[in-house]
Amino acid sequence: MRFWLVAALIFGLAAPAAAQPAPAAGPQFSAERFRAHVAFLADDALEGRDTGSRGEALAAEYVAGQFMALGLRPGGDNDSWYQEVRLRSSSLTGGALTISGPAGTRVWEHGGDVLVFPSFTAEQSDVTAPAVFVGYGLDAPDQGQDDYAGLDVRGKIVVLLAGMPGGLPSETSAYLAERKPMMAARRGALAVVMVYTEQAAAMMSWADALAFGREPSMTWLDRAGNPSLDSPSLNNGAIANLPVAAALFARAPRSYAQVLAQATSGVRPRGFPLAVRVGLRQRSAWASTTSRQVIGLLPGADPALRAEHVVLMGHLDHLGLKADAAPGADNVYNGALDNAAGIATMLEAARAFAEAGTPPRRSILFMANTGEERGLLGAASFADHPTVPIGNIVAAVDLDMPLLLYDFTDVIAFGADHSTVAETVAAAARQMGVSVSPDPMPEQNLFVRSDHYEFVKRGVPAILLATGFANGGEQHWQAFLGGPYHQVNDDLTQPIRWEAGARYARLNYLIARALADADARPLWYRGDFFGDRFAPGQPRAERPN
Repeated sequence: MRFWLVAALIFGLAAPAAAQPAPAAGPQFSAERFRAHVAFLADDALEGRDTGSRGEALAAEYVAGQFMALGLRPGGDNDSWYQEVRLRSSSLTGGALTISGPAGTRVWEHGGDVLVFPSFTAEQSDVTAPAVFVGYGLDAPDQGQDDYAGLDVRGKIVVLLAGMPGGLPSETSAYLAERKPMMAARRGALAVVMVYTEQAAAMMSWADALAFGREPSMTWLDRAGNPSLDSPSLNNGAIANLPVAAALFARAPRSYAQVLAQATSGVRPRGFPLAVRVGLRQRSAWASTTSRQVIGLLPGADPALRAEHVVLMGHLDHLGLKADAAPGADNVYNGALDNAAGIATMLEAARAFAEAGTPPRRSILFMANTGEERGLLGAASFADHPTVPIGNIVAAVDLDMPLLLYDFTDVIAFGADHSTVAETVAAAARQMGVSVSPDPMPEQNLFVRSDHYEFVKRGVPAILLATGFANGGEQHWQAFLGGPYHQVNDDLTQPIRWEAGARYARLNYLIARALADADARPLWYRGDFFGDRFAPGQPRAERPN
């Protein structure tokens, strides 16, 4: 769910590149075809391709038409090109947090210093209970994280710090951060109040958090019509700004200022019962819609391997229309780079497979996912209801927002160091004179923020590929993330280098081809956190030195 993803988030130039070697003979990749795909998908007529919108439906039909023209087979439900995803959006119509204790009773309405979460399971709910501070709210003793030790939170409201303690690998930290609500529910808590910190404010200002809080949240529904939630028993939750946090700790063993001082100094704050009772009230309005994701299948040629599949995917949706645009101003979130460029990459790679002459040994699933911007919804729905057995998906490569504003000479494969997919990516990149760089921005937790992560959680080795920071890439990334990213000017007025798009498509074709043609399927590395958690019992590979 996007709101919890936002909450979890709270929780130098390289030398000029040498001339590139001539590409090996093989399928041709066209900059003009790449541009044509982006131009259609990012056109104003598609109204920003919001999840479940008319514009996104037109984009889905475009991709299905491209798949059909390439001679792919339908890979969706019921031998169609599509998989339908049922969705529920929830908008908060009223909410408040009440604190009662030695200093009296005070009520904070939603939208000032409190953000109350809408609910997907109860259109209205009220809960009041004693409050317990649980530090960072981590219940993972196997990772040395045991903030609930000695605390009884059953039937109570837990108060926890936004952000994460230091000392954990960034991707492990991001995984644990998004599981905080589930950990509280598992301990029997009735609700969660996350209190803001300076660390959280450095990642996202309170004003930005308020802006997110004004947007509806969305989740997908399973085949029985139930919302997909990690912690369905938690109908109430909120984020509290610093003034509310201070009131929560009134007459407590330590003040919130003292707790913050501990956390800032690197001392892990331990939990304790608070001296207040907390009430949470939420009123939500629900709306239902259906969206479609597009799936094309290229059957493999090897009788022994064709039942196994490699997934090459990108998300089709973007942010739709800007509701508060001034009259006559641009109001379309075109999403040219995020993620029309990813879909164009996938389509060009699909063309290369279709025109290669020799089919791959394993089968390939090409997917245009829905609902990524709303919380990885389409990918999660597919991973729970795959059109081929999930155990037969050997790897997934996610194409989300390649930055094609410069001539990239390196790429970043987020998540590749967890499995032998890393070796496949490196070998394919070498064929093109491209290097593979480590994650240059681990604080952004990108590994858990795009569609491939839903496959990781089902035990599938998966990566998110992006253009890298070399050859001026860092400056372009910083300018894009601080400028057009998720703004209406992520459109074709940007100086997009279409030849870079064609090269990027070639690289992804080579990666997918190598995964599909390899004798053995990719393996998680021995002792890897995600492999051990999500793929226990699968064979392992030794991590290279």
